[in-house]
Amino acid sequence: MPLVVVLNFFNVKANFTMIIDCHCHAGKGDGLTGPWDTDASLGHYLRWASEYNIERSVVFPAFHSNYTEANREVAGIVKAHSPRLLGFAFVHAERDRGHIFSMINTAVLEYGFCGIKVHRHDARISREICETARAFNIPVLYDVVGEVSAVDLLANEYPDVKFIIPHLGSFGDDWRAQIALIDPLVRYPNVFSDTSGVRRFDILQKAVKRAGPAKFLFGSDGPWLHPGVELEKIYALHLPESAQNGVLGGNFLRLIAGRRSRPMSLPTTLSNGSLSQKNAIQAETGDPWLAEGAFQF
Repeated sequence: MPLVVVLNFFNVKANFTMIIDCHCHAGKGDGLTGPWDTDASLGHYLRWASEYNIERSVVFPAFHSNYTEANREVAGIVKAHSPRLLGFAFVHAERDRGHIFSMINTAVLEYGFCGIKVHRHDARISREICETARAFNIPVLYDVVGEVSAVDLLANEYPDVKFIIPHLGSFGDDWRAQIALIDPLVRYPNVFSDTSGVRRFDILQKAVKRAGPAKFLFGSDGPWLHPGVELEKIYALHLPESAQNGVLGGNFLRLIAGRRSRPMSLPTTLSNGSLSQKNAIQAETGDPWLAEGAFQF
């Protein structure tokens, strides 16, 4: 899909000076172990973002025991704040196994979402997730929680899937993991990172210098981190204007530019399945096209 079409679809101005926060949570979690699974209300965040001229934000649920329900809630939030917010669907690799394709089909076709969020805290990413991302040609934001070795496996196995590794590999300030991520960023054209929550600025500088600014996206990890504070890190890098504009929004727009409104194929685990399995997908998604031989097997 041409970039200009994506820009128009998401009501985004056709220039790369727009600031897009690619990493923000929204809605209610259903746990009470910490802010991350309790509440991600956007009231303060939206005011902060407006103050710092952040025109778009990518939102996805807080941790939740039912991501189908959580994604539906976020879809309502995105709709209520259209075109201010863009959505990513959160999935659990183990708990949602066998349903991930239908969840993303709903997220893309009904909600207009443009990516997938996965967290190692829930479970390690799966082939089902990667193949679903490939089918819709949407990026996967995968928090590896310091398990950077997985990035080599993902990039090699799925060179046509775009992976965003947030926090430079570790929100927990694991400098070893953050340094280790630099090499995959340099070597693999389909691996990117976001700047949310990266506290060791010297490592961020080193990573941008080695991998290049085209591999980085501005993110805040709102609503808990102040987007204005996180944004200042980008300005402090003192990048050339075109490179800075890429980090602030242009790089993200390029990652979603190929988003498909119809998937190319089912994940292998489903495309090799029985007719009844395909009919189950049809029933679950309410889309007869999915079970009428429209896929390229």
